[in-house]
Amino acid sequence: MTQLPPLPDLILEPLIRAALMEDLGTYGDITTRTVIPAGTRYVAQLRAREPGVVSGMQIAEIAFRLVDPQLKVTCHCPDGSVIAAGDLLMEIEGSAASILSGERVALNFAGRLSGIATLTAAFVAEAAGTETRITCTRKTTPGLRLVEKQAVLHGGGFNHRFSLSDAILIKDNHIAAAGGIRPVLRAVKAGASHMIRTEIEVDRLDQLVEVLDEGGADVVLLDNMDTPTLREAVAMAAKRITLEASGNMRLERIAEVAATGVDYISSGALTHSAQTLDLGLDF
Repeated sequence: MTQLPPLPDLILEPLIRAALMEDLGTYGDITTRTVIPAGTRYVAQLRAREPGVVSGMQIAEIAFRLVDPQLKVTCHCPDGSVIAAGDLLMEIEGSAASILSGERVALNFAGRLSGIATLTAAFVAEAAGTETRITCTRKTTPGLRLVEKQAVLHGGGFNHRFSLSDAILIKDNHIAAAGGIRPVLRAVKAGASHMIRTEIEVDRLDQLVEVLDEGGADVVLLDNMDTPTLREAVAMAAKRITLEASGNMRLERIAEVAATGVDYISSGALTHSAQTLDLGLDF
């Protein structure tokens, strides 16, 4: 779907090293050391067992090379590629023991991230023909947000904020604690840096009216609104502000929501409900 320049390996390596340390334990791969004769060499092939969009190839390559820098890794389908069942994604040549020791970590990352990219691509396809963009949320696996959000990009989606420090996102609890929409927006106008964008959540049209009247927000999150209400919100905003629809955004609902004219649809399902894509490493 979307092929991007790879991230610097330096950024990804800590995540991959932690996963390898978890898998190798305190004494390494005792099965492989016991049953594979020293010096045995092999060429392994990583193949897709079902169609989808691939993500995690860069990570898989790093995993194998961290286990053994002497392994020769050839990627045939870069991240963001649309793949069919049976496609050859990667070949790994060298020490059989090293390949086997890195196999599970490489497959765990590649299968999980390819599942996210594939589900994202399905959401994007439902919004085809509109200007609505699909974006993820912060509902990611703890410690894996960077790579899961990268997988969303590989599937043709867009990224929401990465962390609480990226942007101001005022939700219903902030509004309640601050005393209402106008006070919270006035606090933003008084105290926020000119470099920080502000989004505010509303779940009723009268709240949207307040936001539009008060100003101070760049984006309005329309939370858990039905489709007719979303359509009315788009008409009210009249392109004066960016609108993001969120809440209960299932795949089967995306087309009708995109047709309302909202600018973005955000869905936590992209990362928290994606099914692992079936990939296999064969000797």
